[in-house]
Amino acid sequence: MSVTLAPLTQTDFGRVAHISVHPDQIRFSGTVAEAFETDEDGVDFHAIPQGRDAVGFFKIDRHYPQTYPFARPGELGLRAFIVDAARQGEGLGKAAIRALPAYLRDLYPSAPAVVLSVNYSNPPAIRAYLSGGFADTGEMWPHGSAGPQHVMRLPL
Repeated sequence: MSVTLAPLTQTDFGRVAHISVHPDQIRFSGTVAEAFETDEDGVDFHAIPQGRDAVGFFKIDRHYPQTYPFARPGELGLRAFIVDAARQGEGLGKAAIRALPAYLRDLYPSAPAVVLSVNYSNPPAIRAYLSGGFADTGEMWPHGSAGPQHVMRLPL
């Protein structure tokens, strides 16, 4: 399966407002509405479109290393990666993760890697990131809002 990825602006909320996760997943990813309501310097929004509709959403944090000590200078942070609940299990998340390196290289050519933290108690996300090409660094981030997290990195 192949997917495309597309940048969003602050005015594009209507394109992704319908995307939601299962209630028990909100503690891991937050919601699209929360992302648009929070003004964060250096954070860019992106969609996972399929056909006319977006099936997913994520944020790229250009200032991730300033907040998270496990991130190296110049690395991007992947945050709030969401695949719509109605479309989960179709391989869209894995396909989007596999599309990330080429997409991010085009938009952020000087970034050496993208890094993320994923909650220990979120095995489906861990599997998706690993199968999409991220490597578990072996580091643990103990300060996740929903508990301890694996640190993962994907070279660009």
